[in-house]
Amino acid sequence: QVQLVESGGGLVQPGGSLRLSCAVSGRTFSVYSMGWFRQVPGKEREFVASIVRGGGRTTYARSVEGRFTIPGDNVKDTLYLQMSGLKPGDTAVYFCAAAPIVTRMYDYWGQGTQVTVSS
Repeated sequence: QVQLVESGGGLVQPGGSLRLSCAVSGRTFSVYSMGWFRQVPGKEREFVASIVRGGGRTTYARSVEGRFTIPGDNVKDTLYLQMSGLKPGDTAVYFCAAAPIVTRMYDYWGQGTQVTVSS
């Protein structure tokens, strides 16, 4: 129904920046909100940021607020995550997720993209 493909991950030095992308296809009109999550092996999946499609209402985890941003007021075919001031603690696999209008739960997930912050 909805397909998500993340890209943009890689190796970056502490204090650096990256922009992650999530390409959305399929029944995009049925999506209520989209979000970014991250996970480190051995730890639970962690919420990073979310936005109601079309822009407006955005939410950020306390750990990334002020450093990470979902840019744009009109999220349609691509969801971005602009990351700056990266720290080693940001190292994780980042996942894009979509919540359909009918459930408003994150039922659709991408494959993930690795972000490594190290010098």
